[in-house]
Amino acid sequence: MNITLNGSRHSVADDASITTLISQITGRPLAANGQATDGQKLGVAVAHNSEVVPRSQWFVTALAEGDDVELVTAVQGG
Repeated sequence: MNITLNGSRHSVADDASITTLISQITGRPLAANGQATDGQKLGVAVAHNSEVVPRSQWFVTALAEGDDVELVTAVQGG
């Protein structure tokens, strides 16, 4: 199915969740609680259809055709 990710069309599996998407984008496996399985911080925040999704809800937030997802990553510097 197709969603909009940061303003661009993006394909995901029909049964994808926020966790699935973040794992696909970062290339890192995630646990059901949204934490990276390698123990490192992700530095990622997600909005789904204009609503911020807490990390604890990523696994249970299913994506649907046409959804709008904004993925924001933390950048170090000043």
